[in-house]
Amino acid sequence: MTREEKNIAIDALVDRISNSAHFYITDLSNLTALETTKLRAMCFKKDVTVQMAKNTLIKKALEKMDGEFDEMYGVLKGNSAIFFSETANTPAKLIKQFRKDSERPILKAACIDSSIYIGDDQLGALADLKSKEELIGEIIGLLQSPAKNVISALQSGGQTLSGILKTLENKSE
Repeated sequence: MTREEKNIAIDALVDRISNSAHFYITDLSNLTALETTKLRAMCFKKDVTVQMAKNTLIKKALEKMDGEFDEMYGVLKGNSAIFFSETANTPAKLIKQFRKDSERPILKAACIDSSIYIGDDQLGALADLKSKEELIGEIIGLLQSPAKNVISALQSGGQTLSGILKTLENKSE
């Protein structure tokens, strides 16, 4: 790879990382071709993009970007693949699901909204993160709950009142 090709690859990585709020660096080594194909198919279904890259190119791309990525430099050893996603927890859930049948991929590091997570032991915490849509849904549900209770109470009270009136009407006849 010539220096010019490396610079183009680095610029492409910088563009990709800066346009993605969430990315995971993983180790996919020792996966068979069949397992790799299965993983890529799962990623495609979940709108997760996988890109293989050399560690030195990843490091140079991170150095070019705004932000503190120094913590990630230590994990850039061996084989590395980057998972890009619009949803923070999707790659973690995907990795956990895939690892039911395989030992890999192993999480090296993740960057979620400029927060850095290092190590495979963070996978559970990342999978449990709620997406923006899930949080909004929970908030709306919580806000609607008291209003639903009031409406329900009023409706049931109205039915009780109308039942009493019908009973009184029937007695007077």
